[in-house]
Amino acid sequence: MNKKLNIYLAGPRGFCAGVDRAIEMVKEALKKYGQPVYVRHEIVHNKFVVENLKSEGAIFVEELNEIKDKSRPVIFSAHGVPKSVPAEASKLNLLFFDATCPLVSKIHKEVEHFDKKELPLILIGHRNHPEVIGTMGQTKGKIYLVEKKEDVIKLPLDVEKEIAYVTQTTLSIDDTKDIVKEIKKKFKNVLEPKKNDICYATTNRQEAVKNIAGNCDYFLVIGASNSSNSLRLVEVAKNYGSKKSILVEDVDSLNLSIFENIKNIGITASASSPEILVKKLLDKLKNNFDIKINEENYKREDVYFKVPQKLKN
Repeated sequence: MNKKLNIYLAGPRGFCAGVDRAIEMVKEALKKYGQPVYVRHEIVHNKFVVENLKSEGAIFVEELNEIKDKSRPVIFSAHGVPKSVPAEASKLNLLFFDATCPLVSKIHKEVEHFDKKELPLILIGHRNHPEVIGTMGQTKGKIYLVEKKEDVIKLPLDVEKEIAYVTQTTLSIDDTKDIVKEIKKKFKNVLEPKKNDICYATTNRQEAVKNIAGNCDYFLVIGASNSSNSLRLVEVAKNYGSKKSILVEDVDSLNLSIFENIKNIGITASASSPEILVKKLLDKLKNNFDIKINEENYKREDVYFKVPQKLKN
């Protein structure tokens, strides 16, 4: 008889509206313009998604000068790009479409707004993450990147002067809480973003993990190692009671022997991981164990971002 396993499924999980829209934009471009369609940077951080789009005719490049056929359309990834990228695309006469998540675009607008006011600006985020590179590239002025609260102390800014801050969307509220506290402690006059900059999907997926992590001996987060929201989910699971929390990049190569002395497993998928990978993982577990799935009722997300009209046939 197979060993019994309790599975706790987090909800909501998987694709968010920004990721859905970005993938849809590549598919619509392929429908409208045929193959190939170029995509600058991974459209979203997920190997499965990228490989799928490649098989449909998308060619991924890191920089625009890698595009061999300049008559073909190019799409910018969901993470957002510095202003220099559309400027370069125009110079090269490229037909381009921007799949930046609208929630990231909101931060770009805030950066512009603070820039116009000539306010010193702090960005809470991870160095070299594409979203951070994109956000820092919205202004010719200086943006100070802060990754941890210790960085705030080193900021070469006048504590009496008004300053502003924005945050990378895929960080957790827990991640930014201490840094924001430190900023407010050091500076007398802090302008906050209009609305919390952490995206609804990041928050919802983390809350879902927090709700079940305490029941789980092991937690599996389906995602990618270059995906900020995937890595945060692993951390959240660990911090909220599931000490053995791991990132699963490839469901096929997951070694099932790790569950030998385990009874309860938590499963989620990051905002850039498709539900099909959750199903694949559950099927793999079903074939090897006697599993019982626990999934609480959760509020379905009803956020939807439209694909630009000019991409529609």
